[in-house]
Amino acid sequence: MASETVLVDEISYPSKITTNKPLSLLGHGITDMEIHFLQVKFYSIGVYLEPEVVNHLQQWKGKPAKELEDNDDFFDALISSPVEKAIRLVVIKEIKGAQYGVQIETAVRDRLAADDKYEDEEEEALEKVIEFFQSKYFKKHSVITYHFPANSPTAEIVVSLEGKEDSKYVIENANVVETIKKWYLAGSRAISPSTISSLANHLSEELSK
Repeated sequence: MASETVLVDEISYPSKITTNKPLSLLGHGITDMEIHFLQVKFYSIGVYLEPEVVNHLQQWKGKPAKELEDNDDFFDALISSPVEKAIRLVVIKEIKGAQYGVQIETAVRDRLAADDKYEDEEEEALEKVIEFFQSKYFKKHSVITYHFPANSPTAEIVVSLEGKEDSKYVIENANVVETIKKWYLAGSRAISPSTISSLANHLSEELSK
């Protein structure tokens, strides 16, 4: 039976995917910026979580979506919940891998430095991630997936480019992995407000059941 799909800015996302376990699409949005009064969209985001994530968020049961959206403690609990997570990005505006690598480097380095966790190990791990993206070119509809296994400090990046075999890379530095999660999921500190709003709406609904 075909999985239902959800349209995120005209891009189809399956409502469920199976990695180690079945995961549900519980949040989606885009990253964009206004340049000379025009909205430029960079990529769409789909956040997949084990449905059991709600068991770890029970203290927010019955809270309205807006209250969750504005509560960074809620998103910290979501990030640290011991369930499998996947974040799927689909490129809207084509970009060189090196440019995307710089975005990750800046976001992760600045957050780690602010938390006083940017040491040689983190710098080296980040350099390897940038190296992985360096030679790639992301045309429209290219897919980047971050997969975070439950109870593991690692993350796997899978890049799917048209006409090429998927390429994969595993990040093993726990601080870098945690910070990438925060970049996409940490409430008011995350890169995509539309994704955070969508997560709050879906999880509020799940928590009211």
